[in-house]
Amino acid sequence: MPTMTPPATTAATTLEPRGGRDASARSDAPIVAELRDLRKTYYKPDGSVMVEALRGVDLAIRKGEYVAIMGSSGSGKSTLMNVLGCLDRPSGGQYLLDGRDVGVMDDAEVSIYRGRTIGFIFQAFNLIPELTILENVAAPLFYQSVPRAQRLARAVEALRLVQLDQRLDHRPRELSGGQQQRVAIARALVTRPVVLMADEPTGNLDSATGRAILALFDDLHDSGVTIIMVTHDPLVALRCERVVRLKDGVLESDVRQTPQRPAD
Repeated sequence: MPTMTPPATTAATTLEPRGGRDASARSDAPIVAELRDLRKTYYKPDGSVMVEALRGVDLAIRKGEYVAIMGSSGSGKSTLMNVLGCLDRPSGGQYLLDGRDVGVMDDAEVSIYRGRTIGFIFQAFNLIPELTILENVAAPLFYQSVPRAQRLARAVEALRLVQLDQRLDHRPRELSGGQQQRVAIARALVTRPVVLMADEPTGNLDSATGRAILALFDDLHDSGVTIIMVTHDPLVALRCERVVRLKDGVLESDVRQTPQRPAD
């Protein structure tokens, strides 16, 4: 679990360059997610092609990178995220996740490997309403057979990172939207994943709360976490050090940039 200082909420909208960790140093970092000529085709019931969602995508993401995936509706960005997250299997090509070929795994192996290597954050918080936030965050570790005492200790540690360790016994309905998303981030971090994947994580939040959540992502990235984020918002993409754009199922552009983040 990375060590970080939780961000302070700010309403500033002025953007300034902020390099975070040295991006040049990551050129030698290990590749944690690699797609090779990846294809995904959806078929009609009669076997004919309905849509080619991904058409020969080559992409390599290194440890510590902060990558935005963008594209218009129908571009293939959601399909790409589902494949990267091992939620869907490609029709062709190869996907290496943390050095292992996901394509040779059966469904049970993929499920276990996904739980150990990927932390998910969705637009909908997907918290279990009957559980406390401590229990919500500890839940993924139950399925990894982590002993109860360790589960709870790691859940408290993750909630401390997102500044919610004083509300362990609260249930999701007692929290604001921003607090619920912080719980979701803590739940994604508790497994100590190789990659953190976020799908429009501020889509259900107001602007001020969204900025606070994005500041948290900034600090996670600065502490060394690898982040892949799907977004339609150019201002969100500006905070990333790399922007990948898809169009009609192919890579339209892959641009590295200096992150632009709100000034203090």
